[in-house]
This record gives sequence, structure tokens and C-alpha cells, in this order.
Amino acid sequence: MTESLAEPPCPTLPLDRPVAVFDIDGVLADVRHRLHHLEARPQRWERFFQTADRDPTLPEGVERLRATLEDHDVIYLTGRPERNRRLTERWLARHGLPTGPLIMRPDDDFRPARWLKREVLRHIAATRTVASVLDDDPAVVRVLEEDGWPVELATWLPHSSTLRQAQERRGRT
Repeated sequence: MTESLAEPPCPTLPLDRPVAVFDIDGVLADVRHRLHHLEARPQRWERFFQTADRDPTLPEGVERLRATLEDHDVIYLTGRPERNRRLTERWLARHGLPTGPLIMRPDDDFRPARWLKREVLRHIAATRTVASVLDDDPAVVRVLEEDGWPVELATWLPHSSTLRQAQERRGRT
């Protein structure tokens, strides 16, 4: 099921529990093994995303997610393109994580992640209480903090300059 930005993104979750929003890359998934696809010239975006199924987990992020599930509903909010939904769901399932709700970037949306995620959070907050947001992108965290969201920077995987340029200049992840 594709989550639409025009409708509340999680209509099947009960409304009485607060929501914790988790990014995937750099929070739950270790992307370092595939960054070379973005360092290449020309950049190999499709290979970067297609090899995401080989990502190891980041133990601290996975532990945080599992602890959060005790008293929160979790929504994944990722800059991964929609065309990688099945790959992402399979990766989550293989690692024993809930497979959704999973909100992904529309394939034709190339905005920086901070603007995309701000918009999606506003849609979520229309029907749910957002208790926390966990993201590894300092630009996302900065914008969300400025808006007053309860956001935390995931620091267990150093944010790469390659990934930062991809997020800021190409709006791809």
C-alpha cells in the first residue's frame, strides 16, 4: 500500500497511542557499504538503492525501536524512493522489525529530505500525537527542531558528507 501525503498516513493504527517516527538509513540500516555508488561519477543512484537489501542493522537504532514499540506506535519516514518499498519491507521483516507503516519519498520528489519530512510530519500530526522523531540527517533535525518537533539526532553512525550532498543537492534520500 502506498502512503499518500494527501491523506493521513496511518489510518489503520489505533489513535490512542503516541507515535514515534523513525528514519531508516543511518538510524536502523548501515548504509556505509553502498556509499561508493554515490561517490562514483556519474552517481549510480539505482545501484545505491538496489543494494539496500544488504544493509546490516545498526544495533543501537534497532534497540531503540524495539523499546519504543512497548508504548508507542512506530511509523517509518524515509527518503528512500517509493519504488524500493518491497525491498525495504523485506529488509525490515528479515531483521524482525515491523514492516509498516512505511512512508517513502514519491519517485518524482527530489526535494531535500528536510522539506519532505517536515511536510509528512504535519500530515501525521493532523491525526496523531508525534512523541518523537529519530533521524540521522543534521539538516532534517535542525528544521524539525525549529518547528518545535520532538526530534533527536541519531549519532551512532557518523553522517557521511557523501550522503549529506545527496540529500541536500539531489533530494534523493
